[in-house]
Amino acid sequence: MKLVVFDVDGTLIDSLAHIKGAMSQAFEAMGEPVPEEHEIRAIIGLSLPVAMDRLRPGLGDAELHELVEGYKASFAHTRMNSPVEETAPLFPGARAALERLSARDDILLGVATGKSRRGLDKMTEAHGLGHYFVTTQVADDHPSKPHPSMLEATLRETGAEAARAVMIGDTSFDLEMGRSAGFGTVGVNWGYHAPDALGAIAHHMIDDFKALDVALERLWES
Repeated sequence: MKLVVFDVDGTLIDSLAHIKGAMSQAFEAMGEPVPEEHEIRAIIGLSLPVAMDRLRPGLGDAELHELVEGYKASFAHTRMNSPVEETAPLFPGARAALERLSARDDILLGVATGKSRRGLDKMTEAHGLGHYFVTTQVADDHPSKPHPSMLEATLRETGAEAARAVMIGDTSFDLEMGRSAGFGTVGVNWGYHAPDALGAIAHHMIDDFKALDVALERLWES
């Protein structure tokens, strides 16, 4: 069996506005300067404690915990009170790509995300995506990306081999994680890290989901 693992934020869903809003509220509540958009883009994909530490190095554990909890509360409030199509819409072609790949008998699909289990469950429920994935790895259970722990878990759960597995993502953390786990890697041009930076790591880059199938076949052929 072949295994295809997707990142979520910046790859399947466009959650940048939602993330920026939650970051702004968390930092403002603590009287801290709100990070610039480029700073927020740079940490998307990391586990929250690691992300906050990068945004504000030198803060104590208590302050970092307060930022993390403030972010979670703001993020959850927005999610509950706003339509998911506004806060975190699917990127064009994402659902169709999942449908195509899941229909194949030789492919299993998974997720490796910096989201919490609760956050991932809420997202997949809202978009009706849960049935596509046979393995879902979240920040609650693993070291932050780019550590390969998440992808190693997908192999254990599915019985797939790394040589037949592919990681798809929009950040350097996704692709470095994939490389570390021995996966093939596909970078997407529509996410939160600059495509030029991804191109130095990815085995293949794609401009839209229509190009994904060809990129996967090229990886498996090689």
